[in-house]
Amino acid sequence: MIIIFTDLDGTLLDSERYSYEPALEALKEISVHHIPLVIVSSKTKKEIEFIRNDLENDHPFVSENGGGIFIPDGYFPFPVDCSGLTERYLVIESGIPYTRLTEFFDGIAREHALPVRGFHSLSLEEISGITGLSINLSAMAKEREYDEPFLFNGDHAQWKMLEKLTESEGFTLTRGGKFNHLSGTHNKGTAVRTLITLYRRLHPEALIAGLGDAANDLPFLRMVDYPVLLPKADGTYEPGVDISKLHRASQPGPAGWSRAVLELISRERYLP
Repeated sequence: MIIIFTDLDGTLLDSERYSYEPALEALKEISVHHIPLVIVSSKTKKEIEFIRNDLENDHPFVSENGGGIFIPDGYFPFPVDCSGLTERYLVIESGIPYTRLTEFFDGIAREHALPVRGFHSLSLEEISGITGLSINLSAMAKEREYDEPFLFNGDHAQWKMLEKLTESEGFTLTRGGKFNHLSGTHNKGTAVRTLITLYRRLHPEALIAGLGDAANDLPFLRMVDYPVLLPKADGTYEPGVDISKLHRASQPGPAGWSRAVLELISRERYLP
């Protein structure tokens, strides 16, 4: 049994066009072998649902860098401790309410004149221009619950000040791709650890794999048996990565993702 946790932007999705087309061969093999594919992203619930629908994916997913875990109701054949139940999901929340993050962010930006812009203060047109998303997808990206992406245009000293201020409040800074992120103490790793515990109850011998490309993916890559780090679009890897048994993909984006997944699936002893 193989279970795959994956980042989206720069990993399963191309970082410019947000396309997974080069990964279609691997996605087909995942479907043929009934391998759970769990999305772990900084994207919002609405954005991930849009992509899951396109992929015909019905597995759990993690939104906003671990702030929310969404498990389809009835997915696990045993009770799951959760924060709440919606029409479709059991929800496990570990994120700080979004309004607390934005109020704090605006306050320190004003008081300390830091060169930052929070996602909540950007227009849909600005988000679309920075990310390349359509206006419709930019609107989905604005519907945040646990994590505030932001732009930073300062020097090292200003970044250190920002780190100190956020840590004193019990918040966390994470460097991402196009945006940095302000959140609570949760991360992708804490969310994936929760899901791994649930999956292990069903499949104790499963090989747990994870694929990502950025600093905010490292916490969950440390949780899996088979971590795969993809290079960024320029061919470089996230620096300073020290993860046991790390595999480095040879190509960035969905092409590298596909090749890494196909190599993983070729290990037939893990398949049913």
